[in-house]
Amino acid sequence: MGDRVFTNLTRLAGIFVLVLMAAIGAFLVWKAIPAFRDNTGNFFTTQEWFPDASPPFFGIAALAFGTAISSVVAMVIAVPVAIGTALFIGFYASRRIATSLGFIIDVLAAVPSIIYGLWGLQVLMLHMDGITKWLNDYLGFIPLFRNEIGIYTKSIFIASVVLAIMILPTISALSREVFLQVPRSHREASLALGATRWEMIRMAVIPFGRPGVISATMLGLGRALGETIAVALILSAAFEINWHITEPSGNTFAANIALKWNEAGPIGLSALIASGLILFIITLVVNMIARAIIAKHKEFSGANG
Repeated sequence: MGDRVFTNLTRLAGIFVLVLMAAIGAFLVWKAIPAFRDNTGNFFTTQEWFPDASPPFFGIAALAFGTAISSVVAMVIAVPVAIGTALFIGFYASRRIATSLGFIIDVLAAVPSIIYGLWGLQVLMLHMDGITKWLNDYLGFIPLFRNEIGIYTKSIFIASVVLAIMILPTISALSREVFLQVPRSHREASLALGATRWEMIRMAVIPFGRPGVISATMLGLGRALGETIAVALILSAAFEINWHITEPSGNTFAANIALKWNEAGPIGLSALIASGLILFIITLVVNMIARAIIAKHKEFSGANG
């Protein structure tokens, strides 16, 4: 009887999650219909955002670009540092240092996003001129790092650095827990065969923990995609696609919703919900891709053994 009750309860919990996700999607579609119906621009390719104009003219091209490029740059910065930190805590640091550093990372993961945003606005932005000028001087041949106006504040690059700092504790903490789950026999067998510590990590730890690291990375990406306040405080909220990420421009779905909600009219609110629907779909797609990658690499994790 206990097993049947528990099975039915877990089945109901799973069904409830699916129904809840479907209800959220249906609500977003229903509220977004007026925006799709009245918009005179192309919703997917228009960069301007004038949903309350007469006639309404808006699109998500600039928002999608800002969301994507800021999240990708944040992931490029955060993932290597997070994985390296997790490996250091798990296999190189002494017990005292590992405990202290692990505690600090766990605390950083719990810091509210507005704190990161205020720190980025009041502290980080004031000290980013050096690195952004260096990127322009030495890597300016790459369009991403070229700055043609000589102003280095309120940029996607600074927002990406803040996002990277925000998601780094999450990725590092989860990756550390995954690495520590590697069976001791796997590690000791590698060392017994003459492997160095790095070779043991490369051949035994990383293959076993790859699905967990992918899950941690996708969780960090989800936070980067949906981050609102921190990005809204830093970006200049310009509706344009600008590949020069060190220049003051850019906007994201979440930041635009937060900044425009109180001043939006009926069509403006519907347009914001429509942009939220696109973000909802992007998040679902990212998670589906993550699940597919995890399933593909599951045989290396030891989960089937």
